[in-house]
Amino acid sequence: MAFHLCSSPSSFLQDRHYPRSSLPCPPSSKLRSFIFPRGPDFLSLRSKPSCRATAQVSVDGAVAQETRDPVPESPDSPNPDGKTGSSSRSYIWVNPNSPRASKLRQQSYDARYGLLVNVAESLNSCGSSEDDVFGVLRGLGDKILEQDAVVVLNKMANAENAVLALKYFQQRIRPRREVIMYNVTLKVFRKCRDLERAEKLFAKMLERGVKPDNVTFSTIIGCARMCSLPAEAIEWFNKMPQFGCNPDDVTYSAMIDAYGRAGNVDMALSLYDRARTEKWRVDVGTFSTLIKIYGQTKNFDGCLNVYEEMKALGVKPNLVIYNTLLDAMGRAKRPWQAKILYKELISNGFTPSFATYAALIRAYGKARYSEDALAIYREMKDKGMQLNVILYNTLLAMCADVGYMDEAVEIFEEMKSSGTCQPDSWTFSSLITIYSCSGKVSEAEAMLDQMLEAGFEPNLFVLTSLIQCYGKTQRTDDVVSTFNRLLELAITPDDRFCGCLLNVMTQTPSEDLDKLVYCIEKANPKLGNVVKLLIKEHDSELNFKEEALELFKSINADVKKAYCNCLIDLCVNANLLEKACELLDLGLTLEIYTDMQSRSATQWSLHLKSLSLGAALTALHVWINDLSKALQSGEELPPLLGINTGHGKHKYSDKGLASVFESHLKELNAPFHEAPDKVGWFLTTKIAAQSWLESRSSLELEAS
Repeated sequence: MAFHLCSSPSSFLQDRHYPRSSLPCPPSSKLRSFIFPRGPDFLSLRSKPSCRATAQVSVDGAVAQETRDPVPESPDSPNPDGKTGSSSRSYIWVNPNSPRASKLRQQSYDARYGLLVNVAESLNSCGSSEDDVFGVLRGLGDKILEQDAVVVLNKMANAENAVLALKYFQQRIRPRREVIMYNVTLKVFRKCRDLERAEKLFAKMLERGVKPDNVTFSTIIGCARMCSLPAEAIEWFNKMPQFGCNPDDVTYSAMIDAYGRAGNVDMALSLYDRARTEKWRVDVGTFSTLIKIYGQTKNFDGCLNVYEEMKALGVKPNLVIYNTLLDAMGRAKRPWQAKILYKELISNGFTPSFATYAALIRAYGKARYSEDALAIYREMKDKGMQLNVILYNTLLAMCADVGYMDEAVEIFEEMKSSGTCQPDSWTFSSLITIYSCSGKVSEAEAMLDQMLEAGFEPNLFVLTSLIQCYGKTQRTDDVVSTFNRLLELAITPDDRFCGCLLNVMTQTPSEDLDKLVYCIEKANPKLGNVVKLLIKEHDSELNFKEEALELFKSINADVKKAYCNCLIDLCVNANLLEKACELLDLGLTLEIYTDMQSRSATQWSLHLKSLSLGAALTALHVWINDLSKALQSGEELPPLLGINTGHGKHKYSDKGLASVFESHLKELNAPFHEAPDKVGWFLTTKIAAQSWLESRSSLELEAS
């Protein structure tokens, strides 16, 4: 079979945006037939596709055609096989058995290309003086082709020496398209992420009278993009029309990334919509930016849609894509989707990086996926990875949220012994919170001492935790002293701090309540008024309701339910059922409590999952009265009645609402029994409920 010599430099000219490295065709152990040109110009050789060189540079079709045009040869030039060929042919068949075959093969452009690559490597490592660079280039001889310059510059990775190499070639070559040599030099700057030199070369290019083309701009834009300078990329993009250059789809796709990184979300998404319509080629880096854009705008479904579109287009996700998605799913509070993506990452053969693990810890930690977060933490430690303060604090905050005291202590000790980071204020805050919520006063105080020794003053969060701790153990005087310490530090109490004081009041003996009323009055006068009216019972009912309404209007929405729960608990503790009912009614009116009761044709239900014990008991009292009124008015009860308390336990307590409610229902002799197949539900039938409600009404009549 005939073998075509691998000698076509035109194969360098195919893809102007994505240069690839190449090697000459490997020599065969047994020489086969090949084609050789009849003229002396090696650039006229034509290679077979299976053996074409794959290095590609940023040159355009004009030079490609130039290097492909055959050079006329002498009609009497002999062939290696002794035959004379026609001058009209640009190449001839060569007999591999010819004694000159190996010599002619050595004269092919493959041998020349190997020399050019070696020269480029020498230029990358030699000194940066003109003598050093010119000395290396003199090794090419006097007959330097334009394509030689293109190959050498394309293979370089030393920006400083590339400028000198370009100068050398310009002194010895008169290229047909000088812009090509500038473009490959600009690619060296892009490799080196040297936008400053690229801009200076562009200016010299204009001074020399060389007109830039699309490749010039796309290369500089790419350089700015790689330098993480999106604003500069946009600036260069906007210059293109001044030089008669029209962006192509590859440049537009790069600009999606640039606009996205520069914060111009509307332009980036507009270009992306156009890219989908016109089916542009979008690279994986641009997809990563799009996912970030959607994540920043909290369009987390958009993140996943881009990911699916990318895969549908055949673009394979890389580790950066997965890390970007994991980060977005963490901020979206979708830990289950983070788990799915992580499994896919592993199944696709990627090795998780620090960024991968960090995104997973943030996603699992914030969502309280405690076991998953701790598993990732241990995997990082097994691999010898060092966590930073933020990741340690994320894990400790999660442990505080779920009550993992032993795990928190272990992580804290590991953090101190890591040698790479030390606990900060938030670290100590999390440990103090864990001990405080568990009622471990001495441990919480010891951690506070460590915090002070480390040079950190307690913040509002720490003092709130300490007050909670002292309240749980009924150390009222310590609560007051901690409150005074807050005032000494000039810290302004917030709504959460006042809510903590209110919660402490629900656990405090009645004889000590006045001490806490003093603190609450100073922290929040409106809350102090309501508490005084509730406890001292010296004002009118209307005044109490008005003050409570003003209080709820003045506090943040995220603490309204906690305040209402605590105030009702105080009423229940003081046996003020009427005021408790008034507060519950106010909570329903202001939509602090929603969907507490539900009715269908088959079941009426009371939902108590988000209520404190006192509020839940009050809601039960109101619901039973509502059922009695419905029965008395002749309304038909449904076949089933249910109370939903939820099945969870408090993170720092073995008791949940369900266990407490079960004993209370027995005290009332109510016919509600825990459903075996529905955890947290107490159910009864219409007949049993009706009988109990009727007997209850009879007892109330007899008592009156």
